Amino acid sequence: PERDRNILSEEGIEPLDPWYVLDFKRPGVQNGVFRKLKQGRYEAEARLVLRRMTVARARKELYEFIQQASELGLRSVIIVHGKGENTNEEGRRQASIIKGFVNHWLQELDAVQAFHSAQPRHGGTGAAYVLLRKGEEAKQRNREKFRGEKKY
Repeated sequence: PERDRNILSEEGIEPLDPWYVLDFKRPGVQNGVFRKLKQGRYEAEARLVLRRMTVARARKELYEFIQQASELGLRSVIIVHGKGENTNEEGRRQASIIKGFVNHWLQELDAVQAFHSAQPRHGGTGAAYVLLRKGEEAKQRNREKFRGEKKY
């Protein structure tokens, strides 16, 4: 059987209040970039919906989603984790638990540069905008683009 390369924590994460605002940025992320992310001004290139999933399933889905998005060179994605107002198959309030895990998991992934709860039009505190690290190809394209421009 394939070894689980998923580094994400599986337990010990506290549920978050449905209205808690997720807010995280790594050192080196420019404030202007983070502000644009918070305002929902980056087009989401992909979305992952985790509502009503078990923690185990959400952990697997989130990990694979971020890995794939990174490999594809995506920069901005949205993760819909819900607010904890829904119940799962066992009748337990699950989504605020998922929100707590998402908050923790995204910080564990090197590919994640920053994330913030979404604007109301994109799901508010039940979703998060995620900014991913620029892949090597994108960095190279930018270097080539700017190398060719004359500065006067």
